[in-house]
Amino acid sequence: MEIVIGILTVLIIFLVLYIVLIQLQLRNINYQLEKRLTEYTRQPVSVELINKDLNKLVVNINKYLKAEESLRLKRIREDRKFRELIVNISHDLRTPLTAIKGYQQLIKKGELPYEQLKKLEIAIKHTNELENLIQYFFEYSYLTNSEPDIDLERTNLNNFVAESLITFIPLLEEKSLSLHFKETKPIFALVDKKMLKRIIQNLARNCIQHSEGDIEVKLLLMKDRVIISFKNPIKDAYNVDEEQLFDRFYTADKARSKSTGLGLAIVKLLAEQMGGSTEAAVHSESLDIRVSLPLYKG
Repeated sequence: MEIVIGILTVLIIFLVLYIVLIQLQLRNINYQLEKRLTEYTRQPVSVELINKDLNKLVVNINKYLKAEESLRLKRIREDRKFRELIVNISHDLRTPLTAIKGYQQLIKKGELPYEQLKKLEIAIKHTNELENLIQYFFEYSYLTNSEPDIDLERTNLNNFVAESLITFIPLLEEKSLSLHFKETKPIFALVDKKMLKRIIQNLARNCIQHSEGDIEVKLLLMKDRVIISFKNPIKDAYNVDEEQLFDRFYTADKARSKSTGLGLAIVKLLAEQMGGSTEAAVHSESLDIRVSLPLYKG
């Protein structure tokens, strides 16, 4: 009896030690996987304990990691090819468009009858719209098919928004519009300056294109967010669907509108990539488009 008890005791101790070793190996595997994630290494997972099932698990993990790495590299190569394609197509379209604009300017400098001059101005207007459409299309395609390279930094929104809006003064004067920017005490946000500038440019162009009166821009400070608001009066406000306004190719009036919605779709994409959001609301024949961004808490 004592021999049996002794054997059972040894077996129990052996099993306990074996279970402890299994747990240690599992912890080691988890540590190796976490290290791969945090340090972005490609080191395969290894195991020291000889256990058929555990070894098979490690082999399958390594196979999965290798397959995942191959897919990642393939995606990077495809993204690179896509960017090159976008650049090439963009260049192919812009080259003849630039020539067309050049000839239009040359014709405009000549002596033309009033009726011919009016037709030329209409052609120039449509050419500029085509140029903007090409720019929006390729920018949207690029943003939706590539990994964003985001550089978030502390930014004084008051100064940044004011400086970005100054460039639109000639276009505002051409459209006989006024823009009022309500400055507040300095507000700092955590943003990518290039992305934020593109957001402001798209919102400003959208307002100038569709506004029926003066444009109001302001900053609103929330608990942990800051909101950039662009508000302007619009025609047929009841036709605007606030829920779909940021969808690509959305138009408020499909029969007459020449807007593709790509400008606002780009605004939404850029805002979300920086951890922000967008919303729109119609109040008393005015459209208020708001971009919410993370507040700097340093």
